[in-house]
Amino acid sequence: MRVLEILEFFDDIQAEATVLEVARALEYPQSSTSALLRTLHSSGYLHHDPQKRTYVTSVRAAILGSWVGANFAREGRVIELMRRLNEETGNTILLASRNGLYSQYIHVLQATSAARLHLSIGTVRPLVTSGTGYVFLGALSDAEVIRIVNRSNAENLVSSGVVPREVLAEVELARKLGYAFSLNRVTPGAGVLAASLLRSKDQPMLVLGIGGISSNMTQNKDQLIEALQRHIAEYHLNA
Repeated sequence: MRVLEILEFFDDIQAEATVLEVARALEYPQSSTSALLRTLHSSGYLHHDPQKRTYVTSVRAAILGSWVGANFAREGRVIELMRRLNEETGNTILLASRNGLYSQYIHVLQATSAARLHLSIGTVRPLVTSGTGYVFLGALSDAEVIRIVNRSNAENLVSSGVVPREVLAEVELARKLGYAFSLNRVTPGAGVLAASLLRSKDQPMLVLGIGGISSNMTQNKDQLIEALQRHIAEYHLNA
């Protein structure tokens, strides 16, 4: 698990880092962090600069999973779509997949604007309380949505619990609009605008999102919706 978290850490920061920086960020003991980084380096998954005492992911690590999905991995069309949205809006751009009762961020491009929302790769959000979750639930039947709500309540995924009819209302709105706009649901002061990408039969459903500070998201809501829908439409047109 720590090896995966280290690789995700480098994918998140997209820069070199020292042993101490990795240890502090992941809250690992420095000694075991050093040992893990040395092992990953000797295995070819990390490059090591002895002068700067830094590590960074190698090409070998970059091509892991490159066989999964031609559009996503080899052609990089989804990543390019995220990059364009990031440049146009200045907001955090995220890509999510479903992981059981959760929506999980599998790729993130951090915001470039001054008022920014930082999200980490691997972050999970309950399906029943998140914008990306409402989009995933929108692809299911109402009966399946209620089943997921009941399971989420039984497993205490949300401290105060959730009401099935309220979740169904959010899901139905997302279905009607073609996107979900969620503010202050999981993180106070933060929000997400999310919509699904074209789904091929050999790929799981993916949801693309724009994240930001609630006040900025509200103020620029129309422009963000237009940008998200336009870029997704172009992506689908070229699929």
